[in-house]
Amino acid sequence: MRVYAMYFSGTGTTERAVTTLAEALSGHLGCPMERFDFTPPDARKEPAVFRAGDLVVLGVPVIAGRVPNLLLKYLDTVQGGGALGVPVVLFGNRSYDDALIELRDIMERDGFRTVAAGAFAGEHSFSRTLGQGRPDTEDLAQIRDFAGQLAEKLKQDHWESPISVRGETPLRPYYTPRDRNGNGIDIRKVKPKTSETCTKCGWCARTCPLGSISPDNPTIISGICMKCCKCVKGCPQDAKYFDDPGYLYHKEELEAMYGGYRAENEVFL
Repeated sequence: MRVYAMYFSGTGTTERAVTTLAEALSGHLGCPMERFDFTPPDARKEPAVFRAGDLVVLGVPVIAGRVPNLLLKYLDTVQGGGALGVPVVLFGNRSYDDALIELRDIMERDGFRTVAAGAFAGEHSFSRTLGQGRPDTEDLAQIRDFAGQLAEKLKQDHWESPISVRGETPLRPYYTPRDRNGNGIDIRKVKPKTSETCTKCGWCARTCPLGSISPDNPTIISGICMKCCKCVKGCPQDAKYFDDPGYLYHKEELEAMYGGYRAENEVFL
């Protein structure tokens, strides 16, 4: 058996959860572990191919309560080949809604046999306070405990697939932010701005998961922005920011509504 940590992770939260789980599974099962980071655009040019005997922990962030729609085309090309699969989603302290059941079903269609699943809280991509620092030490300890339980389950050799998870089918619509009057706020076309502190180092263009930022002029975002906030949180000069009123209202409402408690992780075995 070989364990794979496969993930899309703009700001590193999904990566931290998935690699922690995969590393712990590798240790419990006494087999090698490999990473497959499909965050960079070039990593999604060819389908990932697995086979029976592999154990793949596949993680994505939750966006609007679902698997990011911009990843669906690529995820449908992944070839499970009878490998065991563990869908994992990271949500920003609100809820993962139907993201986990959606990812599970995608993996099953791709040819994986899903044997466990997890939904873990992470720092919200829009915010530095909502779910701040998560997954933290406590979360990672829970993930390692989950790995131990899963390893024991696999050794029993009498489990069933697909794994049962929380969610609804048919899938509910994407979560829609609303203003105080109940009107929907559409931030799909909103893109970050660039301040005068930008030194044109090119970091944002090199690391944008969608390859949407011009390497010659980082103020130009010619492609789609999925609001992963990698450029905002990772810029060495703190030069990227959002100023769209709808985006800022939604961010502030999320912090006000969901910032006062610690969302619980959920695992399914």
